[in-house]
Amino acid sequence: MEIFLDTAKIDEINIMSDFINGVTTNPSLIAQSKIDNYDELIEEICRMVSGPVSVEVLSNDADAMLEEGNHLSTIHSNVCVKLPCTFDGLKVCKQLSKVGIMTNLTLCFSSMQALLAAKCGATYISPFIGRLDDIGHDGIGLVEEILEIYDACGYKTKVLSASVRNISHVVQSARLGVGAITMPAKILQQCFLHPLTDAGLEIFQNDWNKYKKSK
Repeated sequence: MEIFLDTAKIDEINIMSDFINGVTTNPSLIAQSKIDNYDELIEEICRMVSGPVSVEVLSNDADAMLEEGNHLSTIHSNVCVKLPCTFDGLKVCKQLSKVGIMTNLTLCFSSMQALLAAKCGATYISPFIGRLDDIGHDGIGLVEEILEIYDACGYKTKVLSASVRNISHVVQSARLGVGAITMPAKILQQCFLHPLTDAGLEIFQNDWNKYKKSK
């Protein structure tokens, strides 16, 4: 399972670089980084990781999205063009996929959107688990459904669990065998922690200190 960091902050990527395969961004995250040069930020992020960096188009119509997507792909070979699961987004996905440009279809909330994305050659499909849970739907259930469809139909598109809100989302996605997952730094940091680990270390240290004092 590929692990992506959902951020546009260079310091967060630096801290987590040993544990991630790539990065996902979106317009909101880019805006939070308060950048001066958009292309330079994307290029810098791409140089920091060995795998895909998902960068989202800002337009809504197919022609403009295609122009943006082609431009983004020239910034660095790691760029994965992020497109919305809309009619126009899917059209552009098919065109970019034909020429070998990586794509990530985002804002996926249904298995039908995921099916169409796979038919258009998407590299990744990003079901938004947390946002579905927020409205009382089953986000992990959607991930499971998409995986079943892809397996039954033989599609190569990777399911990328997105809008991850907690450790449970990470564990459940891994148990289902998703191809990738993206999460904010605060969630990835929680993956390293367990109170029993901390308690055990404290016991070991205290015992060792007592032993040294007795010598």
